[in-house]
Amino acid sequence: MTLSKKGSRKIVVDEEEYRWIISATSKGRIVLITEHGQEKGQRIEVYIESDINEFWVEFPYVDDLNLKIVKPKEVAVIITKAIEQGWRSKEKGAPIVFDWFENKLVKR
Repeated sequence: MTLSKKGSRKIVVDEEEYRWIISATSKGRIVLITEHGQEKGQRIEVYIESDINEFWVEFPYVDDLNLKIVKPKEVAVIITKAIEQGWRSKEKGAPIVFDWFENKLVKR
């Protein structure tokens, strides 16, 4: 299944187009899903610690929440690091799963 152009964002890294989306997961985490923009190949799933989905539930008591958001510049860094660790975005295969912690991409 490919990411919808309507619901995802486009980013270009090293002259290659990718699509990405942030999705909610369990409490305290979000997941960045990224795939090649033109080829239907392998995707990456990157789990990131964040309480951003709890903001409205906990409002106004949000001082202790980790309100981490993912910016496009960070997505570009994650894509580059994933490629360095063996992600082949144009080849078919099961998703590669990573954790993003303190600006480090760790394969699960």
